[in-house]
Amino acid sequence: MSTFPLDVAHLLAGGMVLVSFMLLYQLNVFALHAVVLSASVAWQAYVQNAPHLYVPAAIALVLKGIIIPVALHRVVIRLGIHRGIETVVGIGPTLLLGVGLTALSMVVMLKAAETADPLAREDLAFALSILLLGLLMMVTRRNAVSQIVGFMSIENGLILAATAARGMPLVVEISVAFSVLVAFIVIGVFLFRIRERFDSVELQALDEFRGERR
Repeated sequence: MSTFPLDVAHLLAGGMVLVSFMLLYQLNVFALHAVVLSASVAWQAYVQNAPHLYVPAAIALVLKGIIIPVALHRVVIRLGIHRGIETVVGIGPTLLLGVGLTALSMVVMLKAAETADPLAREDLAFALSILLLGLLMMVTRRNAVSQIVGFMSIENGLILAATAARGMPLVVEISVAFSVLVAFIVIGVFLFRIRERFDSVELQALDEFRGERR
């Protein structure tokens, strides 16, 4: 049996991990993260002969690859914040920690799913890496906007895991996608209110306002 379908699936999933590392220091590549996710889900649809997976692939491309990045870009401009990411710790230590989390994901998942289908096993390991890197972004970033991107990165990892494991029901995939859109709209409104009230979206500034930092 040809290994070409497996190689392409792993290449796309690995590409998502690479873009997740890029997200640790640059928010502008989130659209690329969604595009690679869309390609990965579409390829899974082809390999698994599951046409219904083309729908979430299209949703990921349009919603997360175009609509949300454009809206987020407008939020960044209107709030007057930097495109770079203000970090709690330096970029270097964050990337090293990310490498450690990725290695841990590979070791744990490959051993836990040792008897699973090869296509699912490696992609689940990549998906866990993406999820942990998204959590790392949320923990190590001061800017609320970057934490939104971290949250959506986690959701991308969950979708990759679901499709690699022969997919969750299509209705669930659609509901998850639209729930992310609704959450983005709510958080966007919330950020504007923060900016209006405190003239900042920096979490450290909000802590200082509440008296948690002196």
